[in-house]
Amino acid sequence: MRSIKFVFSIVCSLGLIFICTACGIHLKSQEQGVVTGVSQVTSSHSLSEKGPDSPRTETDHAIPSDRKNKALVAYFSCTGHTEIFAKYIAELFPADLYEIVPATPYTEIDLDYSNQDSRTSIEQNDPASRPEIAGTVDQMGEYDIIFLGYPIWWGQAPKIIYTFLESYSFSGKTIVPFCTSGSSEIGSSVENLHDLVSEDVTWFSGTRLDSTMSKEALAEWVDTLDW
Repeated sequence: MRSIKFVFSIVCSLGLIFICTACGIHLKSQEQGVVTGVSQVTSSHSLSEKGPDSPRTETDHAIPSDRKNKALVAYFSCTGHTEIFAKYIAELFPADLYEIVPATPYTEIDLDYSNQDSRTSIEQNDPASRPEIAGTVDQMGEYDIIFLGYPIWWGQAPKIIYTFLESYSFSGKTIVPFCTSGSSEIGSSVENLHDLVSEDVTWFSGTRLDSTMSKEALAEWVDTLDW
């Protein structure tokens, strides 16, 4: 009887050790997921690949302090999603920040996608629509790089972005578009915007920033853009 109890005790102990080890592995995996985040970045200038022997660290994302190009992050944001990424990029590059503000603010009714008679529906369906912008960028000529952020409306950039691009000369500059959306990719919005600037503008193919993208992953994208 004692031998049976002894064997039973050993079996229970081994089982407890196995359960604790498994739980520890699971918790560690969860913790790593929170730290690193999950990103979906789509761009022809996307993240560089590194082998397992050279993992990226926070210092790898550092932007050179002697960067000579002066940058501006210009963005339009109604719900705040694009604004979050715009501010992160401005901090990481670093760059100046400019919000594209409509002269007539958009209301919830204006943003009703299901209503064909809503303001945004009418604007997006009108090729000639150019909503007025309140304010201008001071000394646009001083900037070499423009990060251009916008949400996706009906598969395209809001028409106020068209207004912005047609309001300045971007000759000789570099424009890096980025968008935010619930599910739509950046798609043909980049091509349609590209047609609005002169041929001597260096135009990146564009990137959709996913809502789950971590700040570290965003820093990696900014750091690996091929200038």
